[in-house]
Amino acid sequence: MKKASIVTDSSFAVGKIDPRIYGSFIEHLGRAVYGGIYEPGHPSADENGFRRDVIKLVRDLGITVVRYPGGNFVSGFEWEDSVGPRESRPKRLDLAWFTTETNEVGLHEFVDWCKKSGTEPMYSINLGTRGVDAARSIVEYANHASGSKYSDMRIANGAKEPFGIKLWCLGNEMDGPWQMGHKTAVEYGRIANEAGKIMKWVDPSIELVACGSSSSQMPTFGSWEYTMLDECYDTVDYVSLHRYYGNPTNDTPGFLARTMDLDDFIHTVVCICDSVKGKKHSRKSLNLSFDEWNVWYHSGAQDREIWKRDKWGRALPLLEDIYNFEDALLCGSILNTFLRNADRVKIACLAQLVNVIAPIMTRNGGGVWAQTTYWPMAYVSKYGRGTSLMLNVDSPVYDTSDYEKVPVVDASAVLGDDGAVALFCLNRDMEEDVLVNADLRGFGDMKLEEHVVLHHDDVKAVNTESDPDNVHPVNAAGDTLEGGRAEIKLPALSWNMLRFTKK
Repeated sequence: MKKASIVTDSSFAVGKIDPRIYGSFIEHLGRAVYGGIYEPGHPSADENGFRRDVIKLVRDLGITVVRYPGGNFVSGFEWEDSVGPRESRPKRLDLAWFTTETNEVGLHEFVDWCKKSGTEPMYSINLGTRGVDAARSIVEYANHASGSKYSDMRIANGAKEPFGIKLWCLGNEMDGPWQMGHKTAVEYGRIANEAGKIMKWVDPSIELVACGSSSSQMPTFGSWEYTMLDECYDTVDYVSLHRYYGNPTNDTPGFLARTMDLDDFIHTVVCICDSVKGKKHSRKSLNLSFDEWNVWYHSGAQDREIWKRDKWGRALPLLEDIYNFEDALLCGSILNTFLRNADRVKIACLAQLVNVIAPIMTRNGGGVWAQTTYWPMAYVSKYGRGTSLMLNVDSPVYDTSDYEKVPVVDASAVLGDDGAVALFCLNRDMEEDVLVNADLRGFGDMKLEEHVVLHHDDVKAVNTESDPDNVHPVNAAGDTLEGGRAEIKLPALSWNMLRFTKK
């Protein structure tokens, strides 16, 4: 059995964790909305057509914010299409995903769903085919009390009270040539600054997220952030990061090391933000919004066949990745990375929430179930609230084709407001258990409350509607805690949550 050690203390703080790092994403794409959160006539549907069984799983997942309505979709979206009587809403060709959008679910319905699901909306505006005027109008519609054109329109459409949306995305992936209204960094920085400026004139309490690079693999990565922030730094509050990982070569050790890349990505963007801050002699520090992250690679061939067969269809079953056990392990490691960078990563959205590259799957007219990737998110969102702690981890290492000295044990720790300590640990070793000595003497007299393990002998194991618990967390036994030192066994290839509470 391999050995490792972890040392932490209550005074070793990374920073306060913003609960909004436990966010997700609903785009008008595939079956995320129609057949996902919304299915009138389903046995579990409420009076507004929302599936109660889906709402329960969302609530259990602990999602704090949901980014909406896109995504690539938003760059061709006209927000006015999504309000007013349903029978009057137009059908539109969605050029992002080659489907037809009916606008049956719009802004009012989504805000209502958020309330039922215990979450908050994170609204994206169209800076692709539209611009400054539409940006100010939608903020007025959503957040102004009354007595103006758009606030009175909201009231006439049935919502007397303002929606109070506080978090706004200034477009989506505007560096990408695939994006409707793709812009250069200067063009985007200028329109983001002007749109954001007047949005805050309408409602000074809102926070704004500027589009960073679509991924760290973009040829303009770095120069995009610096140039666009030079235009809009004083207006915006966050910079977005997007990153998806795949394992098409079935290299599990290399796949599980991909958070080394993620850590580099975060640190690079932080450095760029701070360099612009220095150039402008600003007192304000920008934080990061990792508002798209996930594993995504399983569904590509399937999607191409669907488009060949049914282009412009409604709610096509697109991007329905079926996640396996190793995908869940990487998701757990991604969450560890966010926690270790909690001083600057303040928002994060698992993309997406239902059916579309999602932790939750449904069958039209049928059941709902949690995919493998559901479980790390569920436990970290529940117990990862409080202050992120620095860790001194002494772990065996291994090399991959992309990275050297990858720690076998990947870990993060959180000190809760109640004094409890949560450890989240991934054992990347394919074959050997790891015995971890965790030094917790700095927290006083503690007891091990719970050790939850997510493990399966088959890295490709999946959950299905008929077997939803195939990959499922279980309670572990046999660990010890004496004199503030814990001995913990991490099974080979497992994700673990350990919770220590005051005696």
